[in-house]
Amino acid sequence: MSKLATYQHPIILFDGVCNLCSSSVQFVIKHDSEQKFKFASLQSDIAKSILQDFAAASTSFNSVILVEEGKVYYRSTAALRIAKQLSFPYNLLYAFIIVPPFIRNLVYDYIAKNRYQWFGKKEECWVPTEELRDRFM
Repeated sequence: MSKLATYQHPIILFDGVCNLCSSSVQFVIKHDSEQKFKFASLQSDIAKSILQDFAAASTSFNSVILVEEGKVYYRSTAALRIAKQLSFPYNLLYAFIIVPPFIRNLVYDYIAKNRYQWFGKKEECWVPTEELRDRFM
């Protein structure tokens, strides 16, 4: 059995210095009423370890990564699978999964490429509050 299959919660790996990414994590936390998701910055050792578990080292922080039920999802597919598990009406965004991935990822990649310019970048990773620390790995 893969180590990935042993993770009990879906894990969102995100760029911890990106303002858009950190805001997106905070949005997910707010709308994840069942507290399904765990989080880790892509810059963290735990994220590197998780990525090694399935031999897919990420040298780039241009993608959100979702680890769920022993599978790994990237870019727009990861974002839509995350949205699917959020509260209504945000779960309706999953309907965009019918758009072919190459089209979805063109939009995703354009935003990812410009995210620091548009939303800014932190010098250090966002640190969660004491109440949220158990949601982070």
